[in-house]
Amino acid sequence: MQLAAGEEQNPLIPPGPELLVGTIAFAIVFFFFWKKLLPNINKVLEQRREAIEGGIEKAEAAQTEAQSVLEQYKAQLAEARHEAARLRQEAQEQGAQLIAEMRAEGQRQREEIIAAGHTQIAADRKAASQSLRQDVGQLATTLAGKLVGESLEDHARQSRTIDRFLDELEEKAEAAR
Repeated sequence: MQLAAGEEQNPLIPPGPELLVGTIAFAIVFFFFWKKLLPNINKVLEQRREAIEGGIEKAEAAQTEAQSVLEQYKAQLAEARHEAARLRQEAQEQGAQLIAEMRAEGQRQREEIIAAGHTQIAADRKAASQSLRQDVGQLATTLAGKLVGESLEDHARQSRTIDRFLDELEEKAEAAR
């Protein structure tokens, strides 16, 4: 109607009844949001804020606990390394001691073997000398008997002659040295 009267209406301002209906509808929607939705939204936002703050506190507590556990592990690792170094040092010392003991035992056994060898050689030399003395005595007696033309069967005389002959040989051998 106003258009027909020739007045121009401002396109930004709605007509009065529409403005009134729009204002009432806005008030109803605003009241519904304010009474129903806004408390629920605030409640959810508060829960999220508490969850985030709790999560941050838990994360900080976990961070602190993880840091303390890390420090404990570092301390245990340092202690284990120290213990390993100590055990390695002890093993090296025991190894060196064992090697020294084995060398000493080997040296002692070598000395025993050498002493036993010398004793055996002396016994063999004495037995060989005794056997040689008897063989030489018999040969000398037989040879002397053939030279003299008599039998030198008297054993006591034979032994004295052989002993005297061998003693003279030994004295000459010692004098030659």
